[in-house]
Amino acid sequence: MKFLDQCKIYLKSGDGGAGTASFRREKYIEFGGPDGGDGGRGGDIVFEVVENLNTLIDYRYTQHFRAQNGRPGAGRLRTGAGGEDIVLKVPVGTQVLDEDKETVLLDLTEAGQRIVFLRGGDGGFGNHHYKTSTNQAPTRRDQGWPGDERWVWLRLKLIADAGLVGLPNAGKSTFLAATSRAKPKIADYPFTTLKPQLGVVGVGDEEFVLADLPGLIEGASDGAGLGHRFLGHVERCAVILHLIDGTEEDVLGAYKMIRKELKAYGAGLIDKPEVIGLNKADAIPEDELKAKVTKLKRSSKRPVFVLSGATGQGVPAVLHALRAEMVAKREAAEAAQRAQFDTV
Repeated sequence: MKFLDQCKIYLKSGDGGAGTASFRREKYIEFGGPDGGDGGRGGDIVFEVVENLNTLIDYRYTQHFRAQNGRPGAGRLRTGAGGEDIVLKVPVGTQVLDEDKETVLLDLTEAGQRIVFLRGGDGGFGNHHYKTSTNQAPTRRDQGWPGDERWVWLRLKLIADAGLVGLPNAGKSTFLAATSRAKPKIADYPFTTLKPQLGVVGVGDEEFVLADLPGLIEGASDGAGLGHRFLGHVERCAVILHLIDGTEEDVLGAYKMIRKELKAYGAGLIDKPEVIGLNKADAIPEDELKAKVTKLKRSSKRPVFVLSGATGQGVPAVLHALRAEMVAKREAAEAAQRAQFDTV
């Protein structure tokens, strides 16, 4: 299945059906009176969040969605049939944005959510609705109310606990393959990862979801390489795993460049908890490795984990560090929620 994480679609809810003007005409009923029925209600546009779906590819080739209009009313007080709703199934983590691609209209983060986005128009009244003691033969009938319509953007932000960032060929795909059952493409040339990959990683008796993102290069915020659009998938992550290629001559420059791109993207990524991993330790001489670790520690003021995704060296320590950051963030969120509840 192809991966698509954003698309533009047109939505229109159904128009309400028209009311009708009719009169009861029966042989033995002298004063039949008005019996025009009301129009039916137009169909709604509904978003439903489903599990086991991680792409918006269904909306790549079908981009216009129009709900059914309500049917007109009929004589004998018969109300027109309502229009059928259109239910759009989307993955967990989908956002519905206005045409400006900035205003968030819906944020769908839980499986099973079902939200009416555009309501269908109400049906018009038939002439029986306007019968009064002074107007016993009304001919007025109303047209149905029009439905709503708009263009919107769908943007998917994958729900993952931890996100992998780094330069191309930093070993992110190798790390994901070594720690989960995911099978990302691995090769010795840049940009082998062209779309986000998810893997379920086990740490002791617990599991978490790790997202491997396409590599960033300098100027990604200006569109260089694959740009930084895929960083949207990191926004929901609790922690970032920043992998650095230990065979690079300037590991400190590589680290600072990625941090610069995270800051340029915004959305609070620069402030997320970060675990730094110096990868490919099996290919670096011991003295050179120590010097690079010292440089990174001094600049980042954080612990630096030495690892090799290819051989498994240092990988368990990195996974436990990621898990510890997730637990700490969850506990902090729960404490903040309790404190807010206590003040109410």
